[in-house]
Amino acid sequence: MSEELVAIAKVAKPRGLRGEVVADLLTDFPERFENTETVRALLADGQSRYLKIEEFWFQKDRIVLKFSGIDSVEAAEFLRDAELCVGEDELVELATDEYFDWQLEGCEVRTAEGKLIGAVDGIMRTGGVPNLMVSRSGKEFLIPFAATICIAVDITAKKITVDVPEGLLEF
Repeated sequence: MSEELVAIAKVAKPRGLRGEVVADLLTDFPERFENTETVRALLADGQSRYLKIEEFWFQKDRIVLKFSGIDSVEAAEFLRDAELCVGEDELVELATDEYFDWQLEGCEVRTAEGKLIGAVDGIMRTGGVPNLMVSRSGKEFLIPFAATICIAVDITAKKITVDVPEGLLEF
């Protein structure tokens, strides 16, 4: 049985003389690193490796990580473009009506009457209510991910039922 992994950061490049790397955060919960001791690095060449976090600190909108056994810029080079992952069982606990973006992606979206709108391709965040980016047969729709519109979300079945205001969707 394979472990389901979720990326929490992506290495941009090695940094410093001691083998540190700079990574872009892929988590909405950067504080999670305080309790994360080990990550699984999915390397650019398709291999993976478990890494023990020795220390970390935040620098602007990024994180700098130092891993045990990686002690030079040259030794850290293999981590360039690697995704740093944790198992699904290590995810931050969300409220009942909250979801990770990756959980929504791929969900089938139908109207309350059962009409297929399409599948969620991604989430667009513009500062207010996030929008589901839904597409089908070359058409794209933005549907606000609000409780009044997305009336049922079943992550297990990968289905979202919507009650959209008139005029929001043009079929």
